[in-house]
Amino acid sequence: MHLPTLLLLGSGELGKEVAISAKRLGCRVVAVDSYDHAPAMQVSDAREVIDMLHAPSLRKVVQRHLKPGEGFIVPEIEAIRTEELLTLERRGYSVVPSARAANLTMNRDAIRDLAASRLRLPTARFSYAESAAELLAAITGKSGTGLPAVVKPVMSSSGKGQSVVRRASDIAASWDYAVSNMRGDRPRVIAEEFIDFDYEITLLTVRQRPVVAGERVPEPRRTLFVRPIGHRQERGDYQESWMPCPMKPALVRAAQRMARTITAEIAGPRGAGLFGVEFFVRGNQVIFSELSPRPHDTGMVTMISQDLSEFDLHVRAILGMPIPVIRYEKAAASAVILSPGPIAGPPDFPGLEKALAVPGVQVRLFGKPSARRYRRMGVALAVGASASAARKAAARAASLVRVVAGATSKPARRTR
Repeated sequence: MHLPTLLLLGSGELGKEVAISAKRLGCRVVAVDSYDHAPAMQVSDAREVIDMLHAPSLRKVVQRHLKPGEGFIVPEIEAIRTEELLTLERRGYSVVPSARAANLTMNRDAIRDLAASRLRLPTARFSYAESAAELLAAITGKSGTGLPAVVKPVMSSSGKGQSVVRRASDIAASWDYAVSNMRGDRPRVIAEEFIDFDYEITLLTVRQRPVVAGERVPEPRRTLFVRPIGHRQERGDYQESWMPCPMKPALVRAAQRMARTITAEIAGPRGAGLFGVEFFVRGNQVIFSELSPRPHDTGMVTMISQDLSEFDLHVRAILGMPIPVIRYEKAAASAVILSPGPIAGPPDFPGLEKALAVPGVQVRLFGKPSARRYRRMGVALAVGASASAARKAAARAASLVRVVAGATSKPARRTR
């Protein structure tokens, strides 16, 4: 069969793994990002550096590499002029999983309104604000969320701009932090009720095409699920994830029902791909949190937990290829390797050899061309006899790897 071109809009560590999975199946991959030498560019056939929020630039790069009806536009980040994707889709270009999905999920307000108001999924209480004064009212007003509250830009990813407000006197600073770290050009935030959850999960949900390998797929079978992934966050960004995550079967079924409902809604009748759907679990409650229409950072654990990683599953779904069964290995975990500060130029990683000497451990370094404080530069993966044992091994390995200025780099005040 003729294998198409995948145009990745966003070329970070998740895009890099998507590119590798696509190349293994013979696809041509074009990596696009706002900076050069991004991780996915290092393993792709071609690369483009543009401002993806600039509609004319986005349109030109799509038209340069794809034709209507040929290949796929694969958004891998939120900061994209998604209105242009809607226009391109109307002109015959294929957007993964759909232009509507990219447009809705780029903005937390749109996806939250859909989940809570239209689909009636259980969510935290929330409100929006477009100024510090509005945020104060959204949290402390008569119908506000109350304190503590979680404040996030409506357009961001990986916890950027997110904070927990515990005192009214901190609200103005929380507004400033959210707006200064948002992606895109919409100074708007969402204030959420603080959920005192028992644990949180990512449910990787695969939406298949109506026809796979020439055979029609009945609607109930179009949605597949990976086992729930437990994860822990700091500063709104994931620090570790693990499988299996102990969870009552009834709660798993509840999460699957919600994930199936919302992914089918936003993907539409023909959309396909993998979604990362996040939930809080409190007692016997499963509460919808967020959704990404692409591989999820917590899902990097699937690179060691099973035979088909989330990236393999995403590419197979995009191409309409069969996904007969997912074979799981031992319990597994991931732990992030973070930069302690800014570095201009490629860093070095002393301690890598020690980390790789930990039994059951693999390390993935992303190849980012520079660093900033708390930037994710790699991930340690581990298997073990239990999730607890795998978590300990992954955390130990990650702690052994340091991120320091390399021979051709130097500490810097700010990096992209």
